[in-house]
Amino acid sequence: MPMPANEPALLDMLKEQFAAAIQEADLSATDPWIQVAAEHLPAVAAFVRDHPQWRMEMLNCITGVDYWRDETTTANVDWQPHIELLYHLSSLARRSRLMLKVVLPRWKEGQVGQLPEVPTVSHIWRTAEWHEREVFDLVGVQFVGHPDLRRILCAEDWVGHPLRKDYQPPAEYRGIPIA
Repeated sequence: MPMPANEPALLDMLKEQFAAAIQEADLSATDPWIQVAAEHLPAVAAFVRDHPQWRMEMLNCITGVDYWRDETTTANVDWQPHIELLYHLSSLARRSRLMLKVVLPRWKEGQVGQLPEVPTVSHIWRTAEWHEREVFDLVGVQFVGHPDLRRILCAEDWVGHPLRKDYQPPAEYRGIPIA
C-alpha cells in the first residue's frame, strides 16, 4: 500500500500549509515518510487524517527508536544521538500508507534523566492513547497533553526505560533477583 505515484504531491501540500514544520521526506521509500517538527505534529497529523485526498484515518502504531552512540558504535555515523518517533498511518479508503517521523533529543534540554517531550495525538487517533503509553514506558518520551500517561507494560515503580540503548536493568526487583 504505497503512496500512489500519480497523486498531487502530499509533500508540496504540507510545505504550503505548514512551511518550516516539514523538515525532510522520502515519499518514494518502501515506507514513505515525512519528518515533522515535534511542536507541529498534531496539526500535520490532523491535516493528513482529514484532507479528503489523503484520509489517513488509521494510526497503526507508534515506534520509538533510540539512536545512541557509545565507544562501541562505529565512528562513521553522521548523526548525533537522538530519539525518533515513527507514526505508521494508513488510509483504508485510499489503500495507502505514510509514516510521520519526529526527531527528538535523547534528553530534554540536554539534561540527562529529563525525558524529551512531544505533543500527544490521542485527540486525533484514539489508538494513540495506548501507543503513546507504550513508547513512554519503554523508550521514555513524554507525550504532553496525554489524558492518562502512565506505564503500560512495566510496573508503575519500575526505574528506567528498557528500550533505551543505555538502559541498565536492575539486579533485582522488590527483593527478587532478575536473571
